[in-house]
Amino acid sequence: MGKIFVIMGKSASGKDSVYRRLSTDASLGLATVVPYTTRPMRAGETEGVEYHFVTPGALEEMRAAGKVIECRVYQTVQGPWAYFTPDDGQIDPESGSCLLIGTLESYQQLRAYFGADTVVPVYLTVNDGERLLRSIGREMEQKSPNLKEVCRRFLADEEDFSEEKLREAGVELRFENDDLEECIERVRAFILEASA
Repeated sequence: MGKIFVIMGKSASGKDSVYRRLSTDASLGLATVVPYTTRPMRAGETEGVEYHFVTPGALEEMRAAGKVIECRVYQTVQGPWAYFTPDDGQIDPESGSCLLIGTLESYQQLRAYFGADTVVPVYLTVNDGERLLRSIGREMEQKSPNLKEVCRRFLADEEDFSEEKLREAGVELRFENDDLEECIERVRAFILEASA
């Protein structure tokens, strides 16, 4: 039986960078899972790579068909954005382990769906000052930077990843991402050990 490794962390903690590197590491043998979202595509993103970008109507169709494993909706300054994982065949623990990016909430919902022995948290941390600088830098690369949304996300992360919520979810191990290469190596070694 394979494992489902869920990379999570506050915004700008390096989830995408760690995911990209690990997902291309053939020695790990991990299938990748592309999540879905109703938010607009950002500059530099590609459909089917970072996300499957769908309409709210498509989400409702999947929900009505009983295909949504987990879903989170955020009230952003541009309206509600949903991020979700449907049962679309991407996740199959019987066929092997996989890697995906999620939140603490999505981790808990995946664990409830697939079982605590199957779903493994990979929690990345970065000091708040560095995270804020990374978030602003990334946003300034957009065609129409939205710093209000950066601030909303930054503040929401404090609640979403509070120490109390992390404890309740049983997330103890943390991977500090102040040096990307070292962080990737630590996560890689953890995945190899957890997969053995």
